[in-house]
Order: sequence, then C-alpha cells, then structure tokens
Amino acid sequence: MNAAVAKQLDCYTIEDIYNLPDGQRAELIDGELYMMATPSRIHQKLVHFLDWTIGNYIHGKNGDCEVYLAPFAVFLNENNDIYLEPDISVICDKDKLTDEGCKGAPDWIIEIVSPTSRSMDYNKKLFKYHTAGVREYWIVDPIKQLIMVYNFEHDSFEQYTFSDKVKAGIYEDFEIDFAGISIE
Repeated sequence: MNAAVAKQLDCYTIEDIYNLPDGQRAELIDGELYMMATPSRIHQKLVHFLDWTIGNYIHGKNGDCEVYLAPFAVFLNENNDIYLEPDISVICDKDKLTDEGCKGAPDWIIEIVSPTSRSMDYNKKLFKYHTAGVREYWIVDPIKQLIMVYNFEHDSFEQYTFSDKVKAGIYEDFEIDFAGISIE
C-alpha cells in the first residue's frame, strides 16, 4: 500500500492543515479534510459589506468584540480536531484569541454560501457551531438571496431576504440592511 492510500485510511490532523501547500486552504472536521474553493466576486463583495458594516457598528459603540475574516483559524474544541475558517467571525472574549486564531467558539459566525460549500454550511457547520457554543450563526445565500439566522442562545430561527433588515441577536440595537448592497 502506498503512502497516499495509507493516509486516506487514517484520520487527518491539524498537522495536515499546517502542511498544505501555500495558497491551498482546507477545513478539518472530525478527521476529514474539506478543501476550500477560491471565493467568487459576489462572495467577496458580501464579506466586505458585512465586515465593514459590523466593524463600523462595533467601533461606533466602542465595543470590545473583534471581527475576523477568512482565512482566520477557528479551533472549535480543545483537541484541535475541528479547524474551520468561517467567512466572518465575531469574537467578544479576547481570552479566546491567540496568534494562531480563535480557541473556542466565536460569538457570531457568518458563512457566505457558495456552490461547493452549500452542504457544509447548511448541515455540518450548523451542527458543529451549535454544539460548540456559538451564540449566533448566519447563513447568507447569494444564489437564493436568503439569510438564515440561527440564534442558538434563544433556540430561534428566522429567515430573511436580501430586501430585509436583519437584526443581530448578540446586540440590542444593531441590524444590517441587506437592501443596501447590490450583488450584481
């Protein structure tokens, strides 16, 4: 049996993430590697809009939370077998931040769905984020022009369109007007 076949039978580890060739990105979930595609222009436009909007809100309130964009490492558990790179992570507990990334669950995660990430974002990541203690998870789907908001603190789910204002559950007075961005 050659080394490549033997590796496929084994579980991948964080070391495999660190040993990827430059420019290649992947996520690690329970011993499986999931390669990441290059984001589209619309994906990047949405990430920029959300980062700018959230960052300005936090800065304007002199808030303590910090916004990080992919590629930014999130280690959801202590044994590092879940390594993710959410599109946007909002972290309010600075004790979770290290030079490597975030150790533990961010407060708020936003994933922008792409054709190759659809199943991961809607299923596997939803489950992992919920069980790890993420307070709020948004799935922004530019193809369907929908925003799914999972507020895990209050066990609630709401769905919005790109013509709606969407309230952020981790803040009392903050909402994002998706009508303010053109995704064309």
